[in-house]
Amino acid sequence: MADLLSEETRGPAGRGRPGWPTLLLLLAVCYAVAALGSLAAADSGDTYQALERPSWAPPGWLFGPVWTVLYGTIAVAAWLALRGDGTKVGRRPAMVLWSVQLALNLAWTPLFFAADAYGWAFAEICLLWLALVATVVAFARRRRAAAVLLLPYAAWVTYAASLNLSIWLLNT
Repeated sequence: MADLLSEETRGPAGRGRPGWPTLLLLLAVCYAVAALGSLAAADSGDTYQALERPSWAPPGWLFGPVWTVLYGTIAVAAWLALRGDGTKVGRRPAMVLWSVQLALNLAWTPLFFAADAYGWAFAEICLLWLALVATVVAFARRRRAAAVLLLPYAAWVTYAASLNLSIWLLNT
């Protein structure tokens, strides 16, 4: 068993390829971001219900399950991008972009829910979207499956940005 794990970690020709422990670490990081975001938005359900929302706004209960799945795919995408083709070419820029988009993801929640700064939250989510698109491009260069796994996240962030803008306009 140890030989299998070390072989998977080494990858072809002995090059380092992150194994399962790295995936578990990435999952822990992503779900830590989720936990920190939920702390910043302890009363987000009440805040969301009190807002004037467009008719196409989802029910508040939907956000938790969607983000639970998305954070998992964000972690797996990073793991696949780290593994790439077994080389380190483009690994660092891809992971820097991934880290930036994750930090921006974390920053949005306190802006929107804790500070009620809907305009600033909209500007911030636009930056998140740009960082996410750059991450998708960088991941595609490393491993196409990693980029594909981020597409539902990109679609949700696009939808969330539209919702943020609508809420900002309806509540100012």
